[in-house]
Amino acid sequence: MRRPGGDAARTGSTTVRSASSADVRHLNEWVVARRGVEGFVEPRTAVNDVTLLLVAHDGEWTRRRVPSVKWAHDFCNHHRVPSYDAAVVGVPQRMREWNRRRKAGEV
Repeated sequence: MRRPGGDAARTGSTTVRSASSADVRHLNEWVVARRGVEGFVEPRTAVNDVTLLLVAHDGEWTRRRVPSVKWAHDFCNHHRVPSYDAAVVGVPQRMREWNRRRKAGEV
């Protein structure tokens, strides 16, 4: 039986992809192109590294991997975007409504 590697980016047999410069570039471009943005920092899981969920005023959203929880909050502070721990507050209703409208073809 194989044992998981001691690599911090591995959990069991699953490799967790870390944040890339393309992820950071996307977040920067996204946050400056929209208004009323809030950040929701999602903790590392067995499958995903730390992610930053950005939600605009109308519920449009994007999610990308980030280097750390601290990095995500610092990113939001730099862009003057409020940030929250998603594990504590959840995600906003406007995001769920946007998903519903998108699925119905209204967006």
